[in-house]
Amino acid sequence: MVSKCLGILLLLATMCAWAQSPSASTSPLTPDGRIPRQHPPRKILPGMRPVYDPVNHVTVSYNQSWAGYAVTGSKFTQVSGSWTVTAVNCSKSKNGYSSQWVGIDGWTSNTVEQIGTDSDCNGTTPSYYVWYEFYPQNTIVISSVSIAPGDKYLASVVYNGNSEYTVSIKNVTTNQSFSKEVKFTGTRGSTPEWNSAEWIMEMDGNELADFGTEPFGMYYTDVTGGNNTATDSSYSGVISGFGSAVQESITTQSGSSSSPVTSMPSALASDGEGFTVTWESE
Repeated sequence: MVSKCLGILLLLATMCAWAQSPSASTSPLTPDGRIPRQHPPRKILPGMRPVYDPVNHVTVSYNQSWAGYAVTGSKFTQVSGSWTVTAVNCSKSKNGYSSQWVGIDGWTSNTVEQIGTDSDCNGTTPSYYVWYEFYPQNTIVISSVSIAPGDKYLASVVYNGNSEYTVSIKNVTTNQSFSKEVKFTGTRGSTPEWNSAEWIMEMDGNELADFGTEPFGMYYTDVTGGNNTATDSSYSGVISGFGSAVQESITTQSGSSSSPVTSMPSALASDGEGFTVTWESE
C-alpha cells in the first residue's frame, strides 16, 4: 500500500512538472477540419440493473457508449492512466468513432471532466486527435501533441478545489506534453459530483470504429508510472484496490445485456490495474 501511494505521488509530481510550453496550443477543430464530437456521461437503459461477478469481483453493467472500468466513491481528486493508440480499420467501420480517456464523474452524474484521444473514421479515412473536455462544455482539441497509431499516452485529471482542475497528457512516444489548469463553468443542472473515476474506450452510441484491441495501464503499455489509479476520500491506488466499488462496463448495440456486444473489456491484470478492450462489432 505504501509503495502504491509513493508511486501515485511520484506520478502526480511528474504531471505537475509538465509546464505548458509557449508552443502548446489548442484548436476548435480536428486536424482534418471537423468539429470534434462531445464525450457525454454514460447512459443506461431504464430497468437495466448491474450484476455482480463473483469470479472477477466486479460489478458488471451494459450501455451503448462506455467500455472499460470505473470506480465509485466520494470526493475523487485524481485519476490517471495510460494507453496505446491502436490503428482503426475504417474499411470495416465507415464513419465510426472511438475514444480513449481517463476522467472524473459521468458514471451516474451529468458531467465528465476528462482528457484523452480519439481514433475515428471520416468515411474510410482514419482520423486521430488529442483532446480534453469538461462536459457539457465543448471538446478542446490539443493540437500541440501529436498522435499516430502505436503512440503511447500518459494522462491525468486532478481536482484542485474551488471548481479548478489540472488536465495533463503526454505522448510518451514523441515526448510531447500538455498541461493546463481549467475551471469548470457548467450550466444549471450540470454540477460535478466527484463520485466516480473512469478508464474508458468510448463510442458515440451510433457506430463504433474498429480499433482492434486497445491496451490500458502500465501492465500492457509498459509506460513508466502509467498505472491506472485514482484517489477518493477513502482510498488511493490501483483499480482493484477499490474492492466492491469496481465497475466493469460493456457496450452493446442497444445498451441491453441481451443485445450483441460491440466492445468488451478484459478482466483486470494480475497487478489490479491493466486491462484491454476488444472491438466486437459496430
